[in-house]
Amino acid sequence: MKPTRMPRRIFAWIVTGLLATTAAAWAAGTDDELERERLSRIAAEIEQVQAMVAEAERSAPTGQRVKFRYDWLQRDLEMLRQGVISHVDAPRQPRPVAPLRGDYRQ
Repeated sequence: MKPTRMPRRIFAWIVTGLLATTAAAWAAGTDDELERERLSRIAAEIEQVQAMVAEAERSAPTGQRVKFRYDWLQRDLEMLRQGVISHVDAPRQPRPVAPLRGDYRQ
């Protein structure tokens, strides 16, 4: 395995995995609980990808002229994961609506 090919493979795997997981999450329906379950699964998948990226960073070759920025990738993955989690954890309460007046005659 060439050391220079590792980042491309990791990136390709990440993109393919996230796209496949996201497509599967939206394909079956729009039920709120089903959506929450699938988004939670996506957040867990992103967490697994983060572990893979950390492992790849530990085994990355040193002394390269152009280095892959694993820290940037980790930051972006964490931002994605936090965005998904914040949506899943958001309260599902209806917004308060001002009552209608009802009587329109004077």
